[in-house]
Amino acid sequence: MQEPRAAASHLSVALLLIAVGGGLAACGGGHSSSAGAASGSAGQGSSGTQPTSQTDVVTYKDDVLRTGQNLTESVLTPSNVKSATFGLLRNLLVDGKVDAEPLYLSQLSISGTAHDTVFVATENDSVYAFDADTGATLWHVMLTASGETASDDRSCGQITPAIGVTSTPVIDRSAGPNGTIFVVSMTKDASGNYHQRLHALDVTTGAELAGSPVEIAATYGATTFAPGQYAERAALLLENGTIYTAWTSHCDDAPYGGWIIAYGESTLAQTGVLNVAPGASGSGYANQGPAIWMSGGGPAADASGNVYVLTGNGRFETTLNASGFPSGGDYGNSFVKIAFASGTLTVTDYFTMSNEMTESQNDTDLGSGGVMLLPDLTDSSGTVRELAVGAGKDGNLYVVDRSSMGEFNASSNNIWQELDGVLGGGVWSTPAYFNGTVYYGPNGGAMVAFSVTSARLSSSPTSATSTQFESPGTFPVISANGTSSAIVWAYENTTPAVLHAYDATNLATELYNSNQAANGRDQFGAGNKFIAPAVADGMVFVASTDSVAVFGLLP
Repeated sequence: MQEPRAAASHLSVALLLIAVGGGLAACGGGHSSSAGAASGSAGQGSSGTQPTSQTDVVTYKDDVLRTGQNLTESVLTPSNVKSATFGLLRNLLVDGKVDAEPLYLSQLSISGTAHDTVFVATENDSVYAFDADTGATLWHVMLTASGETASDDRSCGQITPAIGVTSTPVIDRSAGPNGTIFVVSMTKDASGNYHQRLHALDVTTGAELAGSPVEIAATYGATTFAPGQYAERAALLLENGTIYTAWTSHCDDAPYGGWIIAYGESTLAQTGVLNVAPGASGSGYANQGPAIWMSGGGPAADASGNVYVLTGNGRFETTLNASGFPSGGDYGNSFVKIAFASGTLTVTDYFTMSNEMTESQNDTDLGSGGVMLLPDLTDSSGTVRELAVGAGKDGNLYVVDRSSMGEFNASSNNIWQELDGVLGGGVWSTPAYFNGTVYYGPNGGAMVAFSVTSARLSSSPTSATSTQFESPGTFPVISANGTSSAIVWAYENTTPAVLHAYDATNLATELYNSNQAANGRDQFGAGNKFIAPAVADGMVFVASTDSVAVFGLLP
């Protein structure tokens, strides 16, 4: 897997966007999470415009489907998101690169005062909580134990100069005494040993909760998880009281496999381990991987608790067992569906393209992009379809039926829909969905929209931006008030970085970008790859290399 080239513990946490379920400590087990608004009286934002609802952003791309849509945004509209009335409110400086999406809790009570709180995690192993309305630091913690630092970059330029917190954390507002943010950190100790740890932090103080942190260690058959060999690029998933971590390699430094390691959120006890590449043992595409990285996208989950990932290039057995699954359990370049029951993670279905061996040999990953589940759709015969979409380096858009994903066939791809070559230079990003439209931001090309009719995507884009997004492309998110006032937000990885806003019904209509205002008023720092904005309560949160910018209606 090669990424595109882009122009006792203390604690630090970064968080923004929607609420996921679950419980830690005294709150017990969790439940499925989805995007939505919390009830309660609204607080005044920086613009003086009072939201009609509060929205939490607690997980990557707003919900466990990974749609990227916030449907409770009542402040920002296509008419007021323009440079005369909308812009940079403040820039929250931090101590390292911000690769994780910020998270957000509205009206969080800290020491008796309600704060709209944004959480930011850095590659320096810091987590911060800021008051989004004033910029005040509410708390800041380090996730390094005594004598430790953030990890070096493992001689790989993909996450550099340090590796601390890379993946987007997840928040459960109902867990623990005040709510909990779960974070994975990587550190290096004075003896040169590497550590991966899962932390559970109180959202009001940053303090470690009981039983936190836990060292991440695992075995699967004859394979053992080696913490120094892996990074957690993929966002955390919290589903039904279980936290899922997924792991990738440093560059293509073998050996590495495709680990998914699960923990109970109430105890942080390890509850399940799966390696989707247990046969990987050496260098070369036939022996290595596949890893799970998805450009920072998170594993997705359906209403039944099944978990979905896309894997990178690597080992796959074209010899299938009696059930039609690869005989050695190695799933290179695949959609993989995973069930969790009785302490066991099991692959229950999959799809692998017919030319997997060629694509793997050429480092043409499917898992360079993230997976997204679509809401239930009805086809032309009246049948309800449960679909997932994914795309990677080959530029093809794959749509699979989650009830029968297609498995592997050497002569054809037996899936719901395949749109070949529609994503130009390939995908190193994650898609979004809103109101019958799928949005993709391919590498080096325009962001494009595909309409969905009778459970099928249009054969070509129905609209596109004039902006061509540099490597790695862009990670769209949508804000809307129900189905109205919809805006697509996109990040451009340039220096300075650029925040764009487009009319969701026609991407050719740009409403705003952060280079429009005179004298660099809205510029906020150097660009970074794999950045997804977060939108809530009239504010847009977007990361740079050393800050998180807060945009909103100008005073």
